[in-house]
Amino acid sequence: MLTRKQHELLMFIHERIKETGVSPSFDEMKEALGLASKSGIHRLITALEERGFLRRLAHRARALEVIKLPQQATTAAPAAGRSAFVPTVVESSRPAQPIAANDVRDLPLLGKIAAGSPIAALEHERDRLMVPESILGAGEHFVLEVEGDSMIGAGILDGDYVVIRKATTANSGEIVVALVMNEEATLKRLRRKGASIALEAANPAYETRIFGPDQVEVQGTLVGLIRRYH
Repeated sequence: MLTRKQHELLMFIHERIKETGVSPSFDEMKEALGLASKSGIHRLITALEERGFLRRLAHRARALEVIKLPQQATTAAPAAGRSAFVPTVVESSRPAQPIAANDVRDLPLLGKIAAGSPIAALEHERDRLMVPESILGAGEHFVLEVEGDSMIGAGILDGDYVVIRKATTANSGEIVVALVMNEEATLKRLRRKGASIALEAANPAYETRIFGPDQVEVQGTLVGLIRRYH
């Protein structure tokens, strides 16, 4: 799922490349989307790149490649008769222990998050997952599905499920769900640098993004990880 602006930009780039063979300039993208500055376009491109829809081609000006379109990213429903997914928690290297029914909590799965993701991913329940109480503790929690590879250095892979404790503040160094510029939600490591806030990827292919304190809103902190094995 993309935000309206992310979808508009992706389709504009796709159509322009199809028509001319060249990706549009930042000025053309800014004008097409009715944005006031190129920084807004840069944020949208970064979010699309992190989620695997776009790729920037190195050492070439105006070089963007559309990897996939939204309809190609739709997840298929489970086949009839197929058993529901039962998550495996990878919290430590200890052997997995049987979990009693009263030691789990039924949590809402609120969509996908790019490790940018749309605000809608944090508003609409898509499914529910049973999560062991041992990784939760006090507070309200929710689950998000990770899309992308920007946090692989922290052991968070594409397709993983992250368990998030709702919070409005976080310590420097914690991995958080952050709402950026009221436009996108992203999973990153938060660093405080003076009056600024840095959102760090755990993959050298992605740049650290710096924001003012009023441009980032913490939505929650990472407390656990669930991995699906195929």
